[in-house]
Amino acid sequence: MTETNKTPTLSFEVFPPNSEVGVDKLTDTLDQLKELHPSFISVTASNHKLNYEKTTIDLAKYVKDALGCNTMVHMPAAYVTKVEVDNVLNRLEKMHINQVLALRGDIVDGYVPETDFKYASDLTSYIKKQKPYFEVSGACYPEVHPDSKNRIDDIKHLKNKVDAGCDQLITQLFYDNDQFYRFQEECAIANINVPILAGIMPIVNRKQALHVIDNCAARLPKKFINILDKYKDNPVSLKEAGIAYAVDQIVDLVTNDVEGVHLYTMNKSDTAKHIFSNTASLFNLKNI
Repeated sequence: MTETNKTPTLSFEVFPPNSEVGVDKLTDTLDQLKELHPSFISVTASNHKLNYEKTTIDLAKYVKDALGCNTMVHMPAAYVTKVEVDNVLNRLEKMHINQVLALRGDIVDGYVPETDFKYASDLTSYIKKQKPYFEVSGACYPEVHPDSKNRIDDIKHLKNKVDAGCDQLITQLFYDNDQFYRFQEECAIANINVPILAGIMPIVNRKQALHVIDNCAARLPKKFINILDKYKDNPVSLKEAGIAYAVDQIVDLVTNDVEGVHLYTMNKSDTAKHIFSNTASLFNLKNI
């Protein structure tokens, strides 16, 4: 595990909404998240071909200009050409946004991927050559990327991504901190020495929990499963218990010198503020 005396960072992720009502709600959420003084707010992209500039880029511009927050833009590689990347990077530069999360992105049925960038490492290398001063982050999986053969293969590909110019890593969500600590040790052995931010997604309803179970390879500890079982018919208590679980995770991570926590907000400011109010002192931030 990397030793550090620095105060850990706290950052948030939001996603572009699908409707005007969602836009209004997200604007309110972002106004409240601004009060928490995050290190940065990242904006997701489901697919680079699906209104990317009208959703992800425009939302990033709002975060940067209206809120004055540092902004990170997700950029999937699978469905983008070099010309399109150049256009986006130039637009981001004009917006004074220089943080990008380079991803491969999901392969979507019915859409044939482009051929310029097969892996996120290819996109990372290209961005660094075009805009060396851009800060490029990469995704990582404490419990192994679903497309990897095994843990060794996964770490090998992650090392390639870092060697391509990745400045820091942000993990997929996880609910067992021991898996994260094991992953840190494996990265250290592989000489992967960039900061690793821990991705935390608080479970606030049973539908969300079941979705996570079905779509993610995250290990669910007995304590977590007990929460789902005990409060399956009590959504208020389930939300409170889910937030408390996330707070416990964050306290443990910071106690063990995590370099940063990246909170997947699901565009819910109340959840983020609740967690913040219980952990602000850990990040040397003023409580609200």
